[in-house]
Amino acid sequence: MEELWLVRHGESVGNVAATAAEAARAEMIELASRDADVPLSETGAEQSRALSAALHGGAISPQVAWLSPYLRAQQTFALSMEDAPAVEQVLTDERLRDRELGILDLLTRWGVAARHPEEAVRRARLGKYYHRPPGGESWADVALRLRSFLHDALDADARVGLVVAHDAVVMLLMALLTGMDEKRLMEFASANTVLNASVTRLRFDGEQWRLIDFSDVSHLEQLGAAVTVHPGSPDVRPE
Repeated sequence: MEELWLVRHGESVGNVAATAAEAARAEMIELASRDADVPLSETGAEQSRALSAALHGGAISPQVAWLSPYLRAQQTFALSMEDAPAVEQVLTDERLRDRELGILDLLTRWGVAARHPEEAVRRARLGKYYHRPPGGESWADVALRLRSFLHDALDADARVGLVVAHDAVVMLLMALLTGMDEKRLMEFASANTVLNASVTRLRFDGEQWRLIDFSDVSHLEQLGAAVTVHPGSPDVRPE
């Protein structure tokens, strides 16, 4: 494989609810569905259709795609393919699911401080990379399953591969491929956000993987689709 393109799903109903809850300093994010079933917002659907220009409008396009099983990622890929040539192989892989937050699920930073202050203390002591909420995953846990995914995926008989998943997955795949350690990853994550329906491109030069574009949303800007900044849960989001 020569290139791997990493796409974050379009804006979801959950992104909108989480951002509103954080802004209101509410403790809970109001969502009726479980995380795996959260759909795209109307804006997210528009972004996903515009994504087609980035995936299929250039000289090369993906021959194989791997998708998170979560609804918002599946919808993003489907909408991006509405008027595009078919991708030869499309696979859903559970290893690409979003980071699981355990007892912190649906809590804002205010909710964590009010309901689980001991977890805020543990997170401050351990750091974002190694803090594992009870019943959930640390960044290191997600990296472990993504190493397994890459072991399988990079052997694919394709020039370009595509992953459609989530912000933490995009960030960690990029870090694993480029050899970032914890310190470098945390510094990078503090300065950069994976935008909705963005494309991060990496290229293998025969010896190592190099980052070509990070969180590119030029396709959204060119087609007049909204660019949305939803950095994810407060436990994932760099501060």
